[in-house]
This record gives sequence, structure tokens and C-alpha cells, in this order.
Amino acid sequence: MLHNSVAVSESGSSRVNIYVGNISYNTSEDDLRDAFGTHGEVTAVRIITDRDTGRSKGFGFVEMANDDEAREAMKAMDGNDFMGRDIKVNEARPREPR
Repeated sequence: MLHNSVAVSESGSSRVNIYVGNISYNTSEDDLRDAFGTHGEVTAVRIITDRDTGRSKGFGFVEMANDDEAREAMKAMDGNDFMGRDIKVNEARPREPR
């Protein structure tokens, strides 16, 4: 179930989905996992790529297991330099149906 970008797993724990924008095209999922991992448990990372070229679109999503850790990570990382770019970090909005 997804509501306000907080997913509730079958075990009942909440996970927070975080939008990360303006990332370098050279940023890997491991780079994001390592950076956000300093603030808490990262459960998933996904960099969005162009379907035709496979090149990064310059944004991605990080899912964290704990709401407090996610908020700390968002506060600490938003607007700061990451791999040469000032990144934009905030809670992701739910994906709109197509």
C-alpha cells in the first residue's frame, strides 16, 4: 500500500520514498546508497534512466526503512554538493496513474 510516499510493508513497518534530483549523470545507485546509508537503513535505490539510451535522467529515488532516519537524511542532503552537483532532496510524491 502506498500513501503519501510512505509504503507499509507486510510486516507493518513503514518505508519512506525520497526523491533525489539534480544528480550527476555519473552517479550510480551504489553512490546514492552509500550517501544515504550514513543516515540510516536504505532499503532500495533507483536511478531513472532514458528508456532508449539507458543514460541517467539526473534524478532517482531512495527508499529508507525508518521515517526519522529518512527525515534526517533529507534535511542533511537537500541543497548540498553531491558529486559536484547541488542536489534537491525531498519526500517523493506518489506516482500518478498513466
